Amino acid sequence: MKYVSVMQLYPGFETEYQKRHDELWPDLSALLTQFGIANYSIYLHPQTQQLFASFEAEPGFDAEGLAQQPVMKKWWDYMADIMETEANNAPVATPLKSVFEFDPLPTLSDVCAVLDIGKTNVKLSAIRLVNGTILTTVKTENKVLTDGPYPAANSEGIWQWFQQELKKMARTFAIKQISITTHGATIACMKDGELALPIMDYEFTGVDNIREIYQTERPDFSETFSPSLPAGLNLAAQLCWLEKKHSDAFLDVDQFLLYPQYWGYLLSGVMASEVTSLGCHTDLWNPQKSEFSSLVKKKNWLSRFPKFYATGAVLGTVRKELAESLGLPNDCQVINGIHDSNASLVPYLNKEEPPFTVVSSGTWTIIAGIGSPASCLDADKDMLANVNALGKPTYSIRFMGGREWDALKGEQPASKTDLNKIIQKNIFALPGFAQGGPFQHVEGKIVGTTEALSECEKTALATLYLALMIDYSLSQLQQNQTIFIEGAFARNELLLTLLHTLRPEQSLYRSDDATGTTSGTAMLSSPWREQWISAHTAIQSQLPDAAALQHYRTQWLDLLPDR
Repeated sequence: MKYVSVMQLYPGFETEYQKRHDELWPDLSALLTQFGIANYSIYLHPQTQQLFASFEAEPGFDAEGLAQQPVMKKWWDYMADIMETEANNAPVATPLKSVFEFDPLPTLSDVCAVLDIGKTNVKLSAIRLVNGTILTTVKTENKVLTDGPYPAANSEGIWQWFQQELKKMARTFAIKQISITTHGATIACMKDGELALPIMDYEFTGVDNIREIYQTERPDFSETFSPSLPAGLNLAAQLCWLEKKHSDAFLDVDQFLLYPQYWGYLLSGVMASEVTSLGCHTDLWNPQKSEFSSLVKKKNWLSRFPKFYATGAVLGTVRKELAESLGLPNDCQVINGIHDSNASLVPYLNKEEPPFTVVSSGTWTIIAGIGSPASCLDADKDMLANVNALGKPTYSIRFMGGREWDALKGEQPASKTDLNKIIQKNIFALPGFAQGGPFQHVEGKIVGTTEALSECEKTALATLYLALMIDYSLSQLQQNQTIFIEGAFARNELLLTLLHTLRPEQSLYRSDDATGTTSGTAMLSSPWREQWISAHTAIQSQLPDAAALQHYRTQWLDLLPDR
C-alpha cells in the first residue's frame, strides 16, 4: 500500500535538508526497514518549499509504534529547526488523497523469490517481476549429511535457512511469488505428508551394490534416452536400492516428490509432479511419448506420483500459518519449480531460432543442443535427452566441469602467456577428473612434464581442459551455430577467448546474468516476461596464434582414450 503526505520546509533550508538526508543515520534506516517501509521518496517544490513524501508499506502500517521509537524521536528533534513540526517535533504531515493512478505494471517492489539449490551452494534471490532485475541474492553452502543410514540432503537445514532469509527479504520487498529450481537426480519419499526416508544424495556409491540387478530392470536407452550412470544419478536406481535395503519404510511410501516439488509442497501444501526433473536421466520417463517409462509401470509406482502441473504453473498460495510467520502477503503464490539446467534454457526457448547451444555451467556443465538430431545421442558418452519447460526432448551432453575445474586449477589466475607455455610444452589434461561425462569410465591424467608448473600455469591447463571438453561436446551434438554460455564459465574471459579461437566461425555470447538458472526460474511465471531483456555480450577476442591451439586440440584428441 502507498502512503503519501505533504510537509513544509522553512525557506532557505533546502541545502541543509538535502545534506541531512544524504547522511541518513544507519540506525534510522534499519528502523524504517524493520517497520516494513520501502520505496520511500521525498520531493521538494522549489517555489512553495513543500515536501511531498511517498512510501510503501503493508496495510495496517504501525505509524504510532514507529513514532514511539527513540531513534525516530531523535531524528524529529534533529529536523525540528528547519521545518514545520507538531508539539512533539514530529513533522506536520498532511495525508494526500489519490485522485488518479496509471499503473499497467506491478510496482517495482513486487518480486519473485527464487530458491536455487545447487549441488555446491544454495541461493535465495529477489527478482523484479516487471523486468527481471535481480535485486539481492544470499547464499549458503549445501552440505551433505553423513550421519544417517546413507548420505542425504540437508533438507531440514536448508528449510530453516530458507525461512530465515525469506523473512528478512519480506521486510524489504513485496514477495508476490516464490519459485524453486534444484539440481536433478533427487527425490523425496513421502508418507502422510512427511518424509518417510531421508532424501538421498545422488553421489552415494552404495547404489552401485545393486547395479547388476538394476541393469536387468531398467528400460533400454532407446525408450528413455537416459544413459546408465554411476551412484544414484539414475533416479530409479535410488528407488530400487531403497526398495531393497529399506523395504519396510519404502513399502509405506505413498508419494514421490521430485526435489523442486518437495519444496513447493513445504510452502503450499500441494503435491505435484513436473516434467523437467522427471525427464532428467531418471529412467522413469519416456520423453518421446511424454509418459512414464515401462519401469514405473512394472514396479507399480504410478499411483505414487501426484498430479502433474505444468512447469511454472501456480500450485497455490503459501500456507496461511507460514505466510504469517514469515511476513509474506496472504496471496503470495507458490510456483511449480524446474530442474536447474532446464531453467537456464527458459530465456531462449521462444526467442532464438534453432539450431543453437546453451552451455549451463556450475558443478555440472550441461550442454544443450537445441535442434540437434536424436541420432547424435550416444549413451556411452553421457549423452541424453533432457525434457525442457515446454515438455519437449532436448538432446544434451554433460560433464562435471565445476568439479574438474576445482581439481585442476592453481591458486592464481592464468594469462594468455601462461596458456602459451602449456601449449608449447605439450602438457595435456586428459579426462576425466570427476564422475559422469563422456569419459566417465576413464581416470583422468596429466600428460607431459608438470613438476615445475606454476600456480598460474595450472589454472591455464585447467582452462584449456574445459575449452577442449566443451568443444568436444559441441562436436558430439553436431552443433556449429550460435553458442550461449551461462553461469560460472561466462565470467572466465580466458576460457571464452579459447572457445572463440577454437570455433571462429560460430557466434559466441556470454550471459551477463551470473545466475541464469535463477532468472530462468523467475521468468517462467512472470506475466511480463516478454518484456524482459536478456543481456548478452558477444565474444570477439581470439588468441593471436590460433594455429598452435588448433594443433594442440588435434594432439589432445589423439590422446583421448576412447572417443
